[in-house]
Amino acid sequence: MFADFLKRLVAPEPAPLNDGDARLALTALLVRIARSDNDYSPAEVAQIDRVIAQRYGLSAAEAAALRAEAETLEAEAPDTVRFTRAIKDAVDYDHRRAVVQAMWSVVLADGERADSENALMRLTASLLGVTDQDSALARQKADRR
Repeated sequence: MFADFLKRLVAPEPAPLNDGDARLALTALLVRIARSDNDYSPAEVAQIDRVIAQRYGLSAAEAAALRAEAETLEAEAPDTVRFTRAIKDAVDYDHRRAVVQAMWSVVLADGERADSENALMRLTASLLGVTDQDSALARQKADRR
């Protein structure tokens, strides 16, 4: 299953993602940001589950199952660029800003901002085409919740 998904992501001209694949790619991106500091904390796992449950109208069990799939995909995926390209191609700018806010909520979930998380957030927001200003606003919104 994941081999086919990854093959489509790395294709020279990837087709736009369907809704299920876009959900999986976004969730894998959230997992990647949570793992970027080598401390995949229970608080970050819980935040990922909350974000995807709310975003996609999933039950707690459905959100946990999607996250588990995304954890496997993230571990097998070659790089962040392909995730962000797939998401950028699949969603409009306002939704990409929401993706960045979701990512910030995961970064902030454990109460610490590691340098590796900050660096990956800067890279990912840029690759998603989200401006530095909008990323900063998304971080502020995520921090207030």
